[in-house]
Amino acid sequence: MALMSPFDFLPAARGLPRTPGRPCLFMNQDGTLVEHAANRVDPLLLRLRAGAGEALAQLQAAGVALVIVTNQAGLANGRITRAEFARLQQVLLQRLQDEFGVRITGVEVCPHSPDSQGRPACLCRKPAPGMLTRAAHRHGIDLSRSWMVGDTLDDVEAGHRAGAAGLLLDNGSETVWRRSPLREPDARFFDWGALATYVEKLAGGAEREPPRWPSQSLHGAVQA
Repeated sequence: MALMSPFDFLPAARGLPRTPGRPCLFMNQDGTLVEHAANRVDPLLLRLRAGAGEALAQLQAAGVALVIVTNQAGLANGRITRAEFARLQQVLLQRLQDEFGVRITGVEVCPHSPDSQGRPACLCRKPAPGMLTRAAHRHGIDLSRSWMVGDTLDDVEAGHRAGAAGLLLDNGSETVWRRSPLREPDARFFDWGALATYVEKLAGGAEREPPRWPSQSLHGAVQA
């Protein structure tokens, strides 16, 4: 199955400004933007993480693009169909717009399963950077002025591999803590409010120096 975005089979977002070189907050979906749920198919069980909607509205007002990047191995192993996933995404995007005035710039999805060792078997599954670099090309994003936030170090690593900063929203999801230079967060937060304040301040300031990471192969087991 080829690399895809939900926007390939959802109605296209219209009217979103495309400003070359703008900063972006890339965000993991399950466990970061929304609560983990045992039933990932029922839209009625979709719950935003506390403070997430308000934080995204704050960053949108500051001119930061907002892109969801999500591993969805369930699309490969049959736990969820493309139609069910599209419906979930429609509900999520509509809730963000209706309740907080937030219009998500883009959504990138990796529909592939990891290999037998739990490692990415494609170029898009985090901690690989493919979804971030694809979104940057689509939406005119400057990766060196952007951030990737997630609840595991795989998200941090994906951000660094793409040339962005890596932020950890530490809510207990990361349990392995495999460390390396690529997996060291640039900042660590315990709530969305503090994270938004941090990113807003940097987005309005001087451009940060692009990170210089040693060449490393992709690490072992990753979390869906």
